[in-house]
Amino acid sequence: MRITRILAISGSLRKASLNTALLRAVSKLAPADVRIDLYSGMAQLPLFNPDIEATDPPAVADLRNRLLGADGVFIASPEYAHGVTGVVKNALDWMVGCEAFVDKPVALLNTSPRATHAQAALKETITMMSARIVDEASITVPILGSKLDEPDIVSDPEISAALYEAILAFRRAIALHRAEGGTDEANLPRPAL
Repeated sequence: MRITRILAISGSLRKASLNTALLRAVSKLAPADVRIDLYSGMAQLPLFNPDIEATDPPAVADLRNRLLGADGVFIASPEYAHGVTGVVKNALDWMVGCEAFVDKPVALLNTSPRATHAQAALKETITMMSARIVDEASITVPILGSKLDEPDIVSDPEISAALYEAILAFRRAIALHRAEGGTDEANLPRPAL
């Protein structure tokens, strides 16, 4: 059985972040052949600065290697002032000058139906970075204001079913990407996620 490796990135640093809770729930709902690992290094990334880009800061190198080693990426980000959060934009800015997102399947998860501006901006940025947005796996799960936490999300029949279907759709898209001759994963590093 081939494991599909997905890196999950939350655009929030809050301990009680709904986006992070959603990604943790997705990880728990994944079938046995899908491994979803939550990236925990957002707070360690320095502010993007082209003057230090060539020094390859360790936190930046770690994120890049995790992205290169993943078959796909889930991103969930809240919306702040009609845009993506500074931390997710900062992380993406660090990856513009490398191949980490080139031809990479990406699915966008959203915890609020009102957060359309951030989703559109995130989709535009990711597309400009040459990633492949998987629309059928990109869903909105209306949990903002619900006071649901990770166990509640997992145990809610409607939400968990929608998330499970999104995971399956993402797995299918990744498999199709491989079959179409997507990125040659044999030559990419496979760090522990």
